[in-house]
Amino acid sequence: MKRLLDCTATDFEKMTGRDLKQSILASEGRTIVAEVIGAVTPYYPAVTNAEMAAAFGADLILLNFFDVFNPSLEGLTAENPDSLIRSLKKLVGRPIGLNLEPVDLTAKQIEDLVELPVGRTATEKSLQKAKELGFDFVCLTGNPKTGVSNSEITRAIQLARSVFGEDGLIIAGKMHSAGVAGEVGSSLMSPETLHAFIEAGADIILIPSPGTVPGFTVEKTSKLVDAVHEKGALAILTTGTSQEGADEGTIRQIALNSKMAGGDLFHIGDAGAAGMAIPENITSYSIVVRGKRHTYVRMASSILR
Repeated sequence: MKRLLDCTATDFEKMTGRDLKQSILASEGRTIVAEVIGAVTPYYPAVTNAEMAAAFGADLILLNFFDVFNPSLEGLTAENPDSLIRSLKKLVGRPIGLNLEPVDLTAKQIEDLVELPVGRTATEKSLQKAKELGFDFVCLTGNPKTGVSNSEITRAIQLARSVFGEDGLIIAGKMHSAGVAGEVGSSLMSPETLHAFIEAGADIILIPSPGTVPGFTVEKTSKLVDAVHEKGALAILTTGTSQEGADEGTIRQIALNSKMAGGDLFHIGDAGAAGMAIPENITSYSIVVRGKRHTYVRMASSILR
């Protein structure tokens, strides 16, 4: 198995979720995940946000606000909507993942919540549809004001594993409270919560990067990452609090602190510009965690390789 650092588009085409996890592990903390929204006008409308993020150094693309029952992506059309994701994968030459949200209707909320279309929620039917559309991985998490709870994430992991099978790649966790009381700031997660995710079948556990959620210091985050690694899972550290739109100095600090905390993958969110991070911030983050050599090779590598 090649480390992800050395993989090209033709390598990614042949990978199962299990292969992708091993390739990430072999890269030793040098994998960049860019989250983008396809439901808004792209940063530059001539290309999709996914293409833009890939061009600036992302290894994996994570789609947010995507309704599996109404497949649509601004900047890309397909005669058959069910072929949309496979067409996007050909354009970017990278694995494409999807956010689905395990909404907890019984959770105590701290703010007014929004109601999601069923195609964005983590139901058995939506997970099955995501698989049919050709997504390479699924991320069970919560956007702001959605009412996603840790307990409901645990349930959704079990459901996702039954749908995707042993070869599926499942990411799970929260970047912020998602509007749920008792899961705010430093109380967002504990080692016990993360262990429950792993036992339910998650491959990669999502943890806020140091400095993104109040109370998540390098020390605290590092302990959570160690708890994940002890159980044989990987950790993705996330910048999902709109700091993806901060100055490059802040991005570099978050990136270096996340590297010191032991992350296996590094996520940068979609709220910096029009449905994606400020493109230069993706590159800056990448250069911190793996240098110009691997960043520029990823940016320059043709999808025909």
